[in-house]
Amino acid sequence: MNHFAELLDRLAFEPRRNAKLRLMEDFFHTTPDPERGYALAALTGGLSFRNAKPGLVRALIAEQTDPVLFALSYDYVGDLSETVALMWPAPAPGGAGHNAAPPRLSDVVEGLSQTAKTELPGLMARWLDALDETGRWALLKLITGSLRIGVSARLAKTAVAALGGVDPNAVEELWHGLTPPYEPLFAWLEGRAERPESLVVAPFRPPMLSHPLDEEEFSRLDPADFCAEWKWDGIRIQAVRELTADGRRVVRLYSRTGEDITASFPDLCEDLLAQEAFVGTIDGELLVLRAGRVESFNVLQQRLNRKAITPRLMQEFPAHIRAYDLLAEGGEDLRPLPFVERRRRLEALVARLAGRRVDISPLVPFASWEELAMARARPGEAGAGIDAEAVEGVMLKRRDSPYVPGRPKGLWYKWKHDPHLVDAVLMYAQRGHGRRSSYYSDYTFGLWRSGPEGDELVPVGKAYFGFTDEELKELDRFVRRETVNRFGPVREVIHTGERGLVLEVAFEGVQQSTRHKSGIAMRFPRINRIRWDKPPREADRLDTLARLLPRGERATTKAGKT
Repeated sequence: MNHFAELLDRLAFEPRRNAKLRLMEDFFHTTPDPERGYALAALTGGLSFRNAKPGLVRALIAEQTDPVLFALSYDYVGDLSETVALMWPAPAPGGAGHNAAPPRLSDVVEGLSQTAKTELPGLMARWLDALDETGRWALLKLITGSLRIGVSARLAKTAVAALGGVDPNAVEELWHGLTPPYEPLFAWLEGRAERPESLVVAPFRPPMLSHPLDEEEFSRLDPADFCAEWKWDGIRIQAVRELTADGRRVVRLYSRTGEDITASFPDLCEDLLAQEAFVGTIDGELLVLRAGRVESFNVLQQRLNRKAITPRLMQEFPAHIRAYDLLAEGGEDLRPLPFVERRRRLEALVARLAGRRVDISPLVPFASWEELAMARARPGEAGAGIDAEAVEGVMLKRRDSPYVPGRPKGLWYKWKHDPHLVDAVLMYAQRGHGRRSSYYSDYTFGLWRSGPEGDELVPVGKAYFGFTDEELKELDRFVRRETVNRFGPVREVIHTGERGLVLEVAFEGVQQSTRHKSGIAMRFPRINRIRWDKPPREADRLDTLARLLPRGERATTKAGKT
């Protein structure tokens, strides 16, 4: 456990991607099975423990410390795992936990999975007694399921792939057929066994991704080399329909990260199961389509991450796939083919489908970059029609491009709409995590609206990136200097018409939100600029956002009262 704890600690404070990779590569090379396999599962989000929750951690520390002292400490530190790790008392000399051997990571994983709920607090207490501060922190991070060390699942798989000098996509394609602690995977990568055979029917295929398009690049690109299509505001998915050896039909839906989301969309899967013309893998966008019109992302969110998928939910928010690409068909891997050939095959396939849940994303005709820029600016006039509000830009794909997993250069580009900008007032701040745990780096901001006693600020969003390290230090100093109230780990800063800080916030769109007093929330907000020069009274008003709501949502928002 200590070796794993050391890895997490170093990763949390290492900002450089390549350095993180080297740390993980060294760990996987020097750590034996099954410890490294369980570490890989933790880094990729593959571990969950039904009975071990943050509430259990709070109950354990409540038995060991003064509650007021814990509350003050948690307020200062801002992270539950770190606070408990620091405050856990050392076992008394001669006590049960004194000089006890620290648990191995495999002991922890097996113990958390197999121990009865009533016995778990005692087991966790013994582990905490046996570990040092860093070990306790790692243990608690593992239990709460929130590592937050700046390592994605993809990066961890890349580090594992380096053991055998293989492409990370080769690991990705096997992933869904493997289970922790992944011993067959490590044996293959180290040359001790053959490549594991994936027994998964309807496997996930790593997606091809695009690069943001800098308009200056137009001068180096030839429009004749590219096709353009709309970039839809949904979620990227793969729809796979395969036949087993005994002829059984299997359908699976995957997110772009490879998460199996099949169970969340039984209506869509039922339609795909019935499609005898389709055996293969479609790459596309998951949308909600009602009355022949693509709804906003806010509407799609009503279908996402639901535990109970009711008939009413499926009726009110019918799932739909807008297809972009065809990766496999009838057992043939189409990924090496040029895009235009895959597109031709996709058009023919969609034309044969009998259901109503799959259509094809139309191409955007253009002869010059100027024409494409006009289409991007006015999609409703360029063929998107009633779906224009669900378009968030255009995609450019080289006609001769194969389907290459990852983000290859020069093949695919995304050219999104320019972000919206508003001037908002900083209202609250909270400490960050990892290397930002000493700084107030998470910011809540608001806009003005008319209230019973005059103008008032109401929160509309949170942002924790978009600024430099130097700007973070300046923001942190401002928060500490101008704090007027504290609510647990949250600080309220001064925000009047004359005193406060204005942040220029960039965002992709807005949606209704019951969690915000304003009734409106921004999508993907980030700090674009710090307006030290602007008084808070000159910040924007809420009705600026209300006008951006997709049609059909404006009438019901609280912002309509402003």
